[in-house]
Order: sequence, then structure tokens, then C-alpha cells
Amino acid sequence: MKLAVALGFAACLVLAGTASGQEVFSLGTAVKIGVSTDMSGPYSDIGGAGSVEAARMAIADFGGTVNGKKIELLSADHKNNPDLGAGIANQWLGYNYVDAIAGVSTSHVALAVQEVARSRNKVLLVSGAADAELTGRACSPTTVHWTYDDVALANGTGRAVVKNGGGTWFFITADYAFGYDLERNTTTVVRQNGGSVVGSARAPLGTADFSPFLLKAQASGARIVGLANAGGDTINSIKQAAKLGIAQGGQKLVALLLFISDVHSLGLQTAQGLRLTSAFYWDQNDATRVWSKRFFDRMQREPTMVQAGVYGSIMHYLAAVKATGTTDGQTVVKQMKATPVNDFMTKTAISARMGHLFVTCICLRSSRHRNREVHGITTSRSQ
Repeated sequence: MKLAVALGFAACLVLAGTASGQEVFSLGTAVKIGVSTDMSGPYSDIGGAGSVEAARMAIADFGGTVNGKKIELLSADHKNNPDLGAGIANQWLGYNYVDAIAGVSTSHVALAVQEVARSRNKVLLVSGAADAELTGRACSPTTVHWTYDDVALANGTGRAVVKNGGGTWFFITADYAFGYDLERNTTTVVRQNGGSVVGSARAPLGTADFSPFLLKAQASGARIVGLANAGGDTINSIKQAAKLGIAQGGQKLVALLLFISDVHSLGLQTAQGLRLTSAFYWDQNDATRVWSKRFFDRMQREPTMVQAGVYGSIMHYLAAVKATGTTDGQTVVKQMKATPVNDFMTKTAISARMGHLFVTCICLRSSRHRNREVHGITTSRSQ
């Protein structure tokens, strides 16, 4: 069943809350940014309220105004539903005079929102949706795909795992656009590096019981069980794999998209030994530690790469608005892509794929940070 969004009022709007968690701001002379994210579902920890807070931090750090206009923030829960996400985008861009939408942490929602933003010449700053079609076949001149995509994830993890002996793969794949694209791109990388794929199983978003899919993977005899999913689905996959003794049977789990919040949910005993690719890690260097401490003071948890990406993309967007003197979508995105990114997260990067990626191996280690730590970081560029 499709979900609908009320389109609000054509006249002056007042600050209000809605059942969907959307904040509606009064119309006026302002630059408006909306963060559309999963606030209540399986991806709420990786984006959610943390992405909204990261956006607030960016606006405050930019000074609260740009070219003499106040910067205002809106937020909404798209509930991982593309019809709802597109409805929110239509309301914001058509009625609330929003200039840019950030976050959009689910691929099929991002693809739907991108079409709305394209039709209205408004900017979409994607951080959290991985589908490379956003900058491939569905490419829009008003979209910037920030933080990571599934081509980067496939190269960062798939190549390293195959070269370290992981020659045969079985995929457990999220049954929507993100999962399909991640499996397809990782399959290409695995085969290019001499490996093979012996099978796959598709699990619906929000699946509670992964045992049927894990048992198929176990029976396949594949050396690697590749998890082409994210958020709560990845957490449940890994926990249930541990109960089924998959690692004890000689197979290795590879999480193709894993976040620091997932590690905290799993605990290091369960997460130990996983391979993953990340565009950001809070304890990577002095600059990441300083920013992440500010985030932690607000949210009482370390930021994910999605949340750091929301901050970075908004800062870069606002700098482009300031430089061009306009919020015209195509003009601003051209300026963004022509300007090197150089912040706490991303160093001297330019063009559509703007993030470094680094491969991490999770190991058990005592630390001052609630006995949770990720280390063994090595840097690699995605192809």
C-alpha cells in the first residue's frame, strides 16, 4: 500500500510537529535544508537523529547564515518508503521552499527523491544510500553522492578478501535496489580477482529470522558469506550466524556495509574478525577525534560515516552557495564538484566520488572508550 503525505498549506506556514516527525518552518527569506532519513527503522542508528544533529552542527559551524540569509533546518522520517520519501520531497521543495535535501539513507528512497529534486532543479546531498545508479544510469545534474557507494564498498572489501584467500562467495542480499547493486558490483570484483560466486539468497528489508538464508549459505560450502545488507539486518545476520556456528565451521562472514553503531550493538566478541570498508572512523586522527567528541557530547555515541558525511556535504554545499550567490541546483552542484573537499573526514578529494575509504579489521582490544575499539586501519582508494 502506498503511503501519502499531506502537502501542507499554500499560505504562510508556522513551526509545527507532525506525526511523521517532520518539522515545518515558517516561510521567509532563508536558505532551507531538509534532512530526510530513517528515524524509526533498521537504519535509524546509522543515520536518524544523528544525521539531523550533524546537520545542526554544520549549520552552526557555518555561522547560521549564508549571503545574508538565515539557514533553516527541516527533518523528516521517510520510513524507508520511496512513496513517502518522494511525498516529503515534493512538500518541502514545492511548498516549504527547501533548497537542498540531505541524508536520504536508503537507496530506493534516494532514487525516488532524486527524481523530485531533478524536476525542481534542487540539490540532493546523498549520504547513506549506496546504490551507484545514483551517479550511473540515474545520474542527475543536481545530485552529489557523498560518503560511499556500492562500487567503493565492493572494491574496498571484495578485492581485499579475495586476495587474502576468500575465493568462493555466497551472498545474503537485501531484497531491494541497494542489495542488488551491492551484490552485482561485489560479484564483478570477486570474479575480476580470480574468485567465484556459488549462490545467493535475498532477504526482505527488516527480516527478523535470517536462519533460512544462513543455512543455505552454510550448505553452499562457500568460504565467504557476503552480507549485502545494512543496519539492523546486518546485526541480525551476524548474531544469528554466530548461533548457527558458521564461523566455527570454517566459513567467514564479510559485512559489505558495516558501521561503528553496528559494532557497538554486536559487541566485540561477536564482531571480532569481521572485514569491512568505511569512509570514516571517529578515532582515525586528531581531526576526526575533535569533531567526533563534539558529536558524542550531543548524542552520547560515536558518529557513523553517514552522519559525518551529512555534516561534510552540508558544509560543502553552503560554501558553494556562498561562492555562487545562488541556490540554483545545477549552478551549486557544478561549484561543489569543482571545489576540492578538505575537511576532517575527506582530504583533497574532488568530483562525484569524494571520500577516502579504508579497510578495517575488528579486533578485541581494551580501551578507555567502553572497551570498544576498531584498529588495524589501512588506507586504500576505491576504483
